Amino acid sequence: MSAQQNTTTATFQAMFRKDDYVLYRDPTLFWAGTPGHTVVCRVAYVERYSSGKVVRYALVPVTGGLLRDVQGDYMRLLPPADAMRDIDTAPLNTADAATDMTAAAMAWLTQQHATANRRPELPAES
Repeated sequence: MSAQQNTTTATFQAMFRKDDYVLYRDPTLFWAGTPGHTVVCRVAYVERYSSGKVVRYALVPVTGGLLRDVQGDYMRLLPPADAMRDIDTAPLNTADAATDMTAAAMAWLTQQHATANRRPELPAES
């Protein structure tokens, strides 16, 4: 195996943490050519075996369900910066800024606007 292949393999054997969002590709479905083999998931549980080298994950697909005993080799991290890039880079000074943003970005900005312009509520006395 060449040095480049070793580096590539080592790069993708990352450790994922609980609540990370990942892209998971089911290898059985993928190699069989079955549709729906790649899904976005949240890491629900990380299981490290006693050897310390074997790690398996329980994933919750955003569409529902549970995937158990998943190998990290078939997962890729979905960084928050990528998910939030449209908000961070939106040209807010133009008339068509809203059309350049996703629905999720607009919902987040709307919620921020609604809460930012109110006085904070104090907790009720008991």
